[in-house]
Order: sequence, then C-alpha cells, then structure tokens
Amino acid sequence: MPVNIHNLIAVINPDIYCDSSVRKEVKKLVKENLTNGDKEAYIKAAAIAKPFQSAFLFNYDDAKKNPLLNWGLKSPSEYHQIEYDSPAEGLEPLYFWTLDFMERMFPKVEKLTDNFISSPGSGHFSDLSGKASRMQEEAMKMLGATNQVIKTILNILYDLKDFKLLLANYDDLHSKDETTKRASLLSLKQRWMDVVDFAKRGTTSLKQLAAQMDFVTIIDAFMAANTLEEVEKLDLNDRVKRILKQRVADFNHWLEQSEMELRKRYNIEKTYLRNQVNTVKLYSRWIKPYLKTAKQLEQHANTRADLVTTFNTIILELTLLTTTEYKPGDDVKKGNLPAVFERVKARKYSQVVIVEFRFRGIPQRVQAGQGHWGFGGKTTITLTSYALNEEELKVLKDQIEKDDFGEVMKLIEDSTDVSLKELQNDIDEFLDESNETKKKQAEEKRRSEQDVNPFAALFDFLKTSNKKKEKKEFDALASIKSDNDYEKVIRSQAIIEARDQCFTIFDIYKRAHGMPAHENPFG
Repeated sequence: MPVNIHNLIAVINPDIYCDSSVRKEVKKLVKENLTNGDKEAYIKAAAIAKPFQSAFLFNYDDAKKNPLLNWGLKSPSEYHQIEYDSPAEGLEPLYFWTLDFMERMFPKVEKLTDNFISSPGSGHFSDLSGKASRMQEEAMKMLGATNQVIKTILNILYDLKDFKLLLANYDDLHSKDETTKRASLLSLKQRWMDVVDFAKRGTTSLKQLAAQMDFVTIIDAFMAANTLEEVEKLDLNDRVKRILKQRVADFNHWLEQSEMELRKRYNIEKTYLRNQVNTVKLYSRWIKPYLKTAKQLEQHANTRADLVTTFNTIILELTLLTTTEYKPGDDVKKGNLPAVFERVKARKYSQVVIVEFRFRGIPQRVQAGQGHWGFGGKTTITLTSYALNEEELKVLKDQIEKDDFGEVMKLIEDSTDVSLKELQNDIDEFLDESNETKKKQAEEKRRSEQDVNPFAALFDFLKTSNKKKEKKEFDALASIKSDNDYEKVIRSQAIIEARDQCFTIFDIYKRAHGMPAHENPFG
C-alpha cells in the first residue's frame, strides 16, 4: 500500500506538521530506525503519524505587518476539498484542467502517484489484467533470451581463460630469460605428448612406446632435443633416433602453427564476447519498456469498503506536486521582512502544493471490441500546502521513490547485483587487455567502485549507487537539522505563500466551473 504523503511530511518535520498526540512516538521511531541504518525509516514511521490539523485562522494583513511573529507556523497548512458526483463526467477533464492551470502557474509540476484498482468481477479488471499478462509474457521471453546470451558469455569467458593460460606458455617461450624460455618449452612438449601425440598415434605415441615397448629413454631424449641436429648428436641407436626425428619435426611444426591458431581463436572469441555483450545491451533496451509497463498495469490492493468484488467499480488515485522556491529578498523589497534577511545564510525553502485526485466510478466500454473505456462517478479533489527546506524536500522524494519501487525491485536487485559485477570484471579483463591505457582506466574504475556493468542496463531504473554515494544519501536522511531563528521566519513566510497558492488553485477552479466562491482571504 503506497505511503500517505501527508503522513510522510508529518514524519519528516514532526515539530511543525505532526499532531502532538503522536509526535514523541514518531520522533523516537525515526531515530531508532535511522540508528539501525534503515533507509526506509520515514516510511515506517509514517504508518503511525497524524498530520497536524490547525483550526487557527490568521489575518493576512497582520501576518504581513508582523512577519517576525511567525504567523505561518501557527497554522502551517492550507486544506481544501472539492467533491461532487457526476455519472456522466469522468476524471480526465478535471485532471487535465487542473494540470494545465498548475503548469501555467508554476515552473514545474510532478506526478507523484498514479494508482488504480478495479473490482475483480468487472470487465475492466479482466481487460487490464490481460494487458498486464501480455507485457509480463513478452518481458519473460526476452529475459529468457537474455539468459541464454549470458550463459553463452559465461562459456566464452571460461574458454578465454583457458586460452590465456595456454598463451602464457607461448609468451614465456619468447622471453629473453633462458630459464623461463626453457621451462615454457618443456611445458609445451608435455602438452604436445598428452594432447596431440597420444590422440593421433595411440599405441605408437611416445608415452605408449616408453610404457609398453621398453623405449625407456625416448621421452627424456624428446625433452632434451629441440632440433634435428640435436637429435643426431644424442647417444642413441638409429631406431630411436628415427622415431625422435619424426616427432621433433612434428612438434616444431605444431609449435609454430598452434600458437598462430590459438592467438587467432583467442581474438575471435574476444570479438564474439564483445558482440554478445552488445546483444545484452540491446535486449535491455527492449525489455525495459515491457517491465515498466507491466509495473504500471499492476493493480494496488485496496481494502476500502467502496470496492466490492462483484461490483463494476474502478478507483483511481493521482497526486500532483508542485514546488516553488521561496525568495526572502522578494519580501524584503515589499517591506514584509527586514533587510537583514537578504544577507542571512539559510537553507533554501520552497512552497509545496499537493493536489490529490480520488475517483470512484463505473467503467463502461465506449465501443464494443475497441478496448476503450469511459468512466463516470464521484470525484474528490484535495488541495494541501506546506513549506519544506531543501533537505526535507530531498528526503520526501527519496522516500516516495523507495516506497514506489523498492519492495518489488529489491528482490531482483539483490539476486543480480553481486554476480553481474563479478561477471563484468572478467569481461573487462579480456575486452580491455589489448590496450594498456584502457586496462588502467578499468582498474581505476573498479577501485572507485563505479558500476559500469552493461548488464545493469537491464535494471538501471532500480540499481543502487556505489557505497560512497549510498552513505552520502543515508547521511542526508539522518542529518535534517531544526530551523534556526532566521529559518523559522523564512519558513513561516514560505508557508503563507504556499497557502496563498493553494487557495488560488481552489478558488480559480471553483469559479471556472461555475461553483460558488468567496473572497480571497490572502488579498
């Protein structure tokens, strides 16, 4: 169940926006959760919070004449509600009128929540459930294809590691150090006897000759002689020398060809690895829209009494948020604040207006077989105002985002994050090794724990930041300081401005729709 945004604001600043009956309990719960490192401390405390409802109404003229009395803090929120029932009119025209008006009035309007649920017995429920199932099926198909590509990448990585070990012997063979060069040659001879000679000749291989036909010196002689001339100088009978000449010549030819072919295969595998990684990136772009759409089509459980299983009912919930930075200098120019407030170092404060739409209607198919639905029913529009500083606003948006995505996405993230990072380290090892500069850059990135994982694109809308950034974000949650004396005045003025804005939306909406209105108390 999504968190109530008003409860969340009450938790973020309980001294101003939380009811005194639960204020101490809320503060204690937040402190305990933050001490335990819980990033959802505010969300959990919001379950018991109660927004402060003030009956105090102040005179706007007195508030302008005496701003230092903090009139705004005495009544910190404006609250209005419009409610009417129209079986012929849906939510769309009301929502878009309000949205268009707010976008003309404010620099930025954000949609915080967009929830819906249909009664399980309705046709609308079946229609949207079918669409959600199709999105999930398409996403699962692509995830299955992606999984196969990742398996291929794993096999390529194992092959490349084997190739790298083998090529290390050839690299040592070209070393200037004679001891290293000699050890590498002996290792390659041993591999040739085990893999090539025995596979080609079977019972006539050098190992079989030594074991079954009493050629006891032939392996040692093969290890000692590197050229035909060296074979000729060995103190062996002609029969053994003839066999050794054949095998030494064969080995030298294999040594030259195998290195060339192995390096060629190694480069081909690296190219193939790069292609497969790019394929995963491409799949990630295709999968994300399906995953997001499936998430958006999920219906949120609702236990309200007006949602009955067998009724033909739909409930829609939308929330708009607008923030406008409060500038003390403007009030100084108007004479509402002393000139000192132009020089005061204080946090930035913003007027916050929240408009919530709740619609309960009866879905009706507009055209049979077209999949279009029309709604008529009861609409409730609630307008509320607050004033928050920059730290509080950041926490509010952070906690709303965690509440919206965290529960569902955390399971995916926990199961993929570690393994994908480990896989990326192996990929970087092979794709960047041809360029020393790239190797150093990749190493620096790994040291700084920056996530450059191509597979993370699959879940980039839910992935976490690195540890340093996470700590910084968590510190921001736990470090909201109380207002100083100057900031109390600034917040008070921002509250008054926010209340004025909230009333303006309410008043203009009623007048534009032919409803009774009254004089603006804010002048």
